[in-house]
Amino acid sequence: MRRQRTWAPYVFISPFYLLYGLFMVVPILIGLYLSCTEWAGLGKPRWVGLRNYRDLLSDHSFWTAVSNTALYVVFTMCVVIPASLLIAQALNARGLRGRDLFRLAYFMPVVISPIVITLIFGLLFDTQYGLLNALGHALFGFGGIDWLGSPGWARVTVVILVLWRWTGYLSIFFLAGLQNVPRELYEAAAIDGAGAFNRFRNVTLPCLRPVTAFVAVTVLVSTAQIFEEPFLLTQGGPGESTLSVAMFIFRAGFQRQQLGYAAAAGVLLFVAVFVLGRLAMGLLGVGRDDR
Repeated sequence: MRRQRTWAPYVFISPFYLLYGLFMVVPILIGLYLSCTEWAGLGKPRWVGLRNYRDLLSDHSFWTAVSNTALYVVFTMCVVIPASLLIAQALNARGLRGRDLFRLAYFMPVVISPIVITLIFGLLFDTQYGLLNALGHALFGFGGIDWLGSPGWARVTVVILVLWRWTGYLSIFFLAGLQNVPRELYEAAAIDGAGAFNRFRNVTLPCLRPVTAFVAVTVLVSTAQIFEEPFLLTQGGPGESTLSVAMFIFRAGFQRQQLGYAAAAGVLLFVAVFVLGRLAMGLLGVGRDDR
């Protein structure tokens, strides 16, 4: 009976660890192995050591994808997160009419299928028949911007899509955090003579640090793996101007059947995301004891 009681907790938690090992640890180990091989999907993989990594470091397309992905990450971290916080602050204001309607509207981009969103944006930004060019020509007398055919404007279009899709979703987390800030802290700050800006800086932001850390790490990991937006909107073009690392991996693995090469790129992406995530958590003080 004593032995059964000793092993009982491990029996109950074992399914989690078995599933975690099967669907997380094993794929990582397989990916590490494939990254050191040359394999087209059929036959036996041929061991090539670190050759795939050496080739990646000298691959111009890979570095183009890295620079584009870095642009998406920096934009999302520096623009989308502050915009989400400001929207949440506005939604949390007292006396706001239609608050639930606004919340639903900001959450809609998450509910709508990415394919539908991309089709809508494709119609909006179409060079000849797009709504934006038509409005620009009607209101300001200019139009004809090649949103999806020009490298610079294509990046702008993808960035706008990321902004529209992520801002409302992230504001939900900030709104939940704002509603958990004790009202007494604001009242005490107001008694001390703190204005609205000082209350926001000295009360709101410190209280939102756990939420901000969660949002920052989530955005970092998700944006570093961005695939749907540039793939469905521009297919990585024109040229490679909107190519992301995830799209580079897709092209190498499924279009050129270079699965070992794609696995090596995936390993580098995993390492980069892990390191950057840890740095973000450290900078935001996650796990730090404030006592």
